[in-house]
Amino acid sequence: MGKTPFGAHLEAIKNSPYYKKNGFENLSVTPTMAEDASFFKIFFGFFNKPKNVEPPAELPHIKTDLKNITSDKPTIVWFGHSSYFIHIDGKNILVDPVFSGNASPISSMVKAFLGANTYQPEDFPVIDHLILTHDHYDHLDYKTIVQLKPKIKQVVCPLGVSSHLVYWGYDKNIITELDWWQTAELDHTATITAAPARHFSGRGLTRGKTLWTSYIFKIGKYNFYLGGDSGYDTHFNKIGDRFGPFDIAILECGQYNVAWPYIHMMPEQVVQAAIDLQAKVLMPVHWGKFTLASHPWDEPIKRVTKQAELSGMKITTPMIGEPVILDTNYPDNKWWGSII
Repeated sequence: MGKTPFGAHLEAIKNSPYYKKNGFENLSVTPTMAEDASFFKIFFGFFNKPKNVEPPAELPHIKTDLKNITSDKPTIVWFGHSSYFIHIDGKNILVDPVFSGNASPISSMVKAFLGANTYQPEDFPVIDHLILTHDHYDHLDYKTIVQLKPKIKQVVCPLGVSSHLVYWGYDKNIITELDWWQTAELDHTATITAAPARHFSGRGLTRGKTLWTSYIFKIGKYNFYLGGDSGYDTHFNKIGDRFGPFDIAILECGQYNVAWPYIHMMPEQVVQAAIDLQAKVLMPVHWGKFTLASHPWDEPIKRVTKQAELSGMKITTPMIGEPVILDTNYPDNKWWGSII
């Protein structure tokens, strides 16, 4: 379950303007549940999900050789849910890796769909920059993080998250923690800026002791928006005006519910967020691997692609493991329709 900040580390992060009396807070008032939602109904629904929350057959996937990507263009490989790899200018970047097969502290719960957990830590080359958006189990996976440790050269994470990593054996000297709007220079060609997201954090009953974030990642002439988890709000427009346009926005799309409308986006809001960000291309993630809500497993991608078409937003929808190559190849085959 990790370890939340304490001692001098805790006192340091309390200096953040976003850390209030009991922990970090969103820019806007953000109830965890809708005003008319019932905890009992949510609890009952979690254990009584319809059958179509999981795919009826194995998901198609491609096994890309991550150690030998040769394209001279930025290449993105998605692994289901919110885990993806970026290879650019000889650098390897890995975001929110979860490869243990489940997104829960209990291994028998929240299991990956068949075909959605085909990549493992041994498939990866040395990782120049491991980027973490927050500490929820579907984004920060203990088993994966420990197995990857020998390959990680640098970690970027939100305030407080390093407490988990150091507790799990990481050298604090390779970790860069960022508050919202702080920028770190990764090398002479790349910078990363943490930006607000509308969400929450916590791996137990206590929330908000570590920060959650999105990122603006700039390397060479390319500008990426790495969204993490977020409900819709005005921060997308502010980020777009300040840092856009973006060559690609990688945004969460899935695990939503009308009972928690402020902490995750509905698919139509995902498209609007990409528009607000002034993104040239939208890549929806946070779907296709785990069941964390009660909607059909493929409903997020169906709704977001339909809205993107209506709005004129270019969208890429790769299979797990299928490379997206900026300026060159944006897979958009509706592969989920073939799973019966």
